[in-house]
Parts: sequence; C-alpha cells; structure tokens
Amino acid sequence: MQGFRLASIFGFEIRVDLSWLLIFFLILWTLTADLFPFNYPGLNNSTYIVMGTAGTLLFFTSLLLHEISHSLVAKAKDIPVEGITLFAFGGVSRTRMDAETPGDEFQIAVVGPLTSLALSGLFALVSYFGQSNGWNIAVTGVASYLAWINLVLAIFNLLPGFPLDGGRLFRSTVWKFTNNLKTATRVASIGGRILGFGLIALGFWQLFSPVPNLIGGLWLILIGWFLNNAAATSYRELVLRTMLEGSRVKEVMTLQPETVPADLNLEELMDNYFFNRYYQSFPVIESDRAIGMITLNQVKGVARQKWTQHTVKEMMIPIEENIAIEPQKDMTTALTQMQEARSRRLLVMDNGNLAGIISATDIANWLRRQQEFGDTLPKKVFKRPQRQEASQIPSSQT
Repeated sequence: MQGFRLASIFGFEIRVDLSWLLIFFLILWTLTADLFPFNYPGLNNSTYIVMGTAGTLLFFTSLLLHEISHSLVAKAKDIPVEGITLFAFGGVSRTRMDAETPGDEFQIAVVGPLTSLALSGLFALVSYFGQSNGWNIAVTGVASYLAWINLVLAIFNLLPGFPLDGGRLFRSTVWKFTNNLKTATRVASIGGRILGFGLIALGFWQLFSPVPNLIGGLWLILIGWFLNNAAATSYRELVLRTMLEGSRVKEVMTLQPETVPADLNLEELMDNYFFNRYYQSFPVIESDRAIGMITLNQVKGVARQKWTQHTVKEMMIPIEENIAIEPQKDMTTALTQMQEARSRRLLVMDNGNLAGIISATDIANWLRRQQEFGDTLPKKVFKRPQRQEASQIPSSQT
C-alpha cells in the first residue's frame, strides 16, 4: 500500500493509505450535506460542517481502536505486529505471521467486534445522558450517529465471510475441527466470496428497485467487490506462504545482478540499460557499494526533456528504505518486505556486499520448479544467466 505515516500508538506504526482520503471526504460530505441535515433540520451550515467533521474523525478513530484491539491481542500471543494501515474499506493490522492455533485466531478476531460493540454502548450512553441533560443537539446527534455506526460495524464484521472478523471466527472453528489451516482458509474464503456476491446483488437491487437508493446501492457494490477480491487474495497468499515456508532468500534470488553507476544521468540509463534489457530495475553502485535501486517507474515520473538533468542517485530508491535483505532470511519475511517496498524487489546484501536481487519472477520461477520437481531439487542456489522481472508481486488486503 502507498500512503503516509500518521502516528505511533502502543508501539504500532499507524499508516494511512491514499485510498483512505477519498473515503474520508466522501463520508464527510455525506454526513455534512445529507445525514445530519435530514435528521436534525433547521441548524445553520457551520453547525453541520462541525458535526460532519467531528463525526467523520471519530468514526475513523473508532475504526482505529477496532484495529488496535486486534493488534494488542496478537502482540500478547507473540505475533509480531508491524503496524496498522487505514485504507478505503476500513483498516488492517499488518502482522508478520498468522495465529499458530485456532484458539489464538478466535481471540484475535473476536476482540474487534467486541470493541466496536463497547464503543457503540459508550456513545449511546453519551447521547442518552446528553439528551436528558439538555446538551447541544450537535453533540448528542454526533454521539447518536457514532453509536449506530459502531453497532453496524460490529454486526457487519461478524458476518461469516473471510477476511472479515466473522470469517476469521468461522475459519478458526473449521480449523479446530479439521486441524488444517489451509482447508479452513479455503472454506472461509468461499464464504467470503459468496457474501461478496450477495452484497453486489443487493446493491444492484437497490439501484434498480422501484424506490432506488443510489448511494446505498453503490456502497454495497463496492464493499461486495472488495470482499470478494480480498477473500480470493487471502487464500492465494496463504497457499503462497505455505509453499515458501522453510525456504531462504539465497535459494530463490538471482546471483550477480547487473548494476548501474550512481552518477549516470537518466538519458544514459534509458539508452544503455532499460532500452536494451528486459529488466525493470537495477541496483545502483557507488564506490563499489550498493546504495539503492533504480526502477523504470522512477524514470517514468520524470519528463523526457529533463532526463539529462537528473542522475540515477537523485531518482533511485535508497537502500535505507528497507529494500535490502540478508540471504539467510526466510522467504515469508522477504515476501512481506517486498510487498511493502516501493521497488517491489529487494537487494540481497551479504556482510555489506551485493550478493543478488530477488523479484516476483524469481519467486514464480522457484515455485514452478518446486511444483515440477518437489523434493528432488537440491538445496542450493541456482545461477541464472539472464534475469527477467515482473512489475509487481502478488499483493494481500485484509
């Protein structure tokens, strides 16, 4: 996910995906221009703006608290949590591994809806107390909305569609009875896809019903589409991680990748390298030391007439941006790091020296060999004479 760092809470890095901004302003507009004026007519526009802003900010605060509860329980179960990302359809806790037992999975999943229910009750009490004591309607109106939306959030998350919390509860139950995480994930993912298709169908029905609901219908279609894709992606990711378990970066990487000097300008880079190679990226070398990676996407962001004005070093992704990994690291760690890196590839560094590069194509080729030859393959590094890369690696959204 591309976005920016917002804060750090309880040691968890909070990031905001760029897609979140669109939903933020959409909800702000809906509350300010539609929901609050409809429910509380007669107030001035500035009051509706304040109510809409407060309601939107506290709604996303509620989502954040929901995800923090997941992360705290995961951390208590010794599952490393890298942080939390808010995106278009909610939030996700970024963990380095799945739960190790069905019981841990159940506890991590159930705490989210329980947190939303607790928040719903808290805001309901604020609304009731405020109305009983004559508080400003703007305060009680926002509290009433937050009580309702957190209740909806809790109920929706309890639906048995993976990767919703209810889908994870369902997966933990199937996992408990089958003692097989892969089977449980497949079954829960099917449930998620069925739920997604159901929401899409309901959304179209709302759009074309005798009394159409345009906004509600579009929301259901978008949520159903997202849930369907997330369920399928989550299962594929589990299969991929299962196949990669126990493997090391040195078994998958490409040895001795071709490099480019840091002082090369972009026109020379394109003429001498990208236009004459199949590669999508090159490690950048300065004084015989790898200092970063230049990708085709970095060059695309510069107008062609300015290529001679910029060097590779100016445009590269520096190695400090977590694009380097050691050859002894396991591949599940590498996969997670690749998904988060802007380069979508990693430099393999051995005691400060460039040992290789690993990309999506390297992983795909390695997986293909494993499927074709399985345990007959020797545990060693395969040297390939030519490196060809895919533009990105499989992504996950839960």
